[in-house]
Amino acid sequence: MIDTHCHINFDSYDEDRQAVIERAAEAGVDRIIIPAVDLETSQQGIELSQQYTGIYCAVGVHPNSTSTFAESDIDALRELAQSEKVVAIGEIGLDYYWDKSPKDKQKQAFEAQLELAAALSLPVIIHNREASEDVMDILEHWANSLQGPLKERPGILHSFSAPESIAERALASNFYLGFTGPITFKKADDLRSIAAKVPLDKILVETDGPFLTPHPYRGKRNEPAYIPYIVDRLAGLHRLAVEEMAQATTENAERLFALPVSN
Repeated sequence: MIDTHCHINFDSYDEDRQAVIERAAEAGVDRIIIPAVDLETSQQGIELSQQYTGIYCAVGVHPNSTSTFAESDIDALRELAQSEKVVAIGEIGLDYYWDKSPKDKQKQAFEAQLELAAALSLPVIIHNREASEDVMDILEHWANSLQGPLKERPGILHSFSAPESIAERALASNFYLGFTGPITFKKADDLRSIAAKVPLDKILVETDGPFLTPHPYRGKRNEPAYIPYIVDRLAGLHRLAVEEMAQATTENAERLFALPVSN
């Protein structure tokens, strides 16, 4: 299995990062993708990916980090993306929940990073919080302009939590949808209803660790070893064996992020 979104570089893992990675492997999670939120965490992700065989990373500037975004950031990201284990641009997008960056600034940074992703033929990891319509308007325009293989694998809407209509629009543009701990929450029936309808070849699993810990560990720090709880719930929704869902989501991640195929 592959945890396609875990901030294992964050300081909440500083005291036991090695043990977290070992527990993940014991649980069958042999690869982890670290998303970035700014230039510093982009560099951190690269450094960890160079230390561990099963760790890959993305580079990018999160919408909440865009208040000082400048063209020089694109130049820096382009340079960082040359590292061999960078598999995506992200996490990027729009966040209208937190008032940490003006909407216009967020959109400027979002669109500039989408252009960079297209130029580098890298998929994107999309953050969307209370900005679904604007996110999809921008993504649809971008996806329609893509050429070559990226058009079939443009990216993922990470930790999907938007209405079903947004899921339909994302899928129509070939985006994948990522599901996190909330899929296991007692009151998440609407989210489970959407997840049950997503084509099997478009589903990814992620922790978003250290956040969004699944039941029965909700309230504690999240970690990649908990991916099986998400896989199990998705398997039930799709009426598949757990092993089938694990295999499908692994193959999907390998395809989207152009990862080496597991044996």
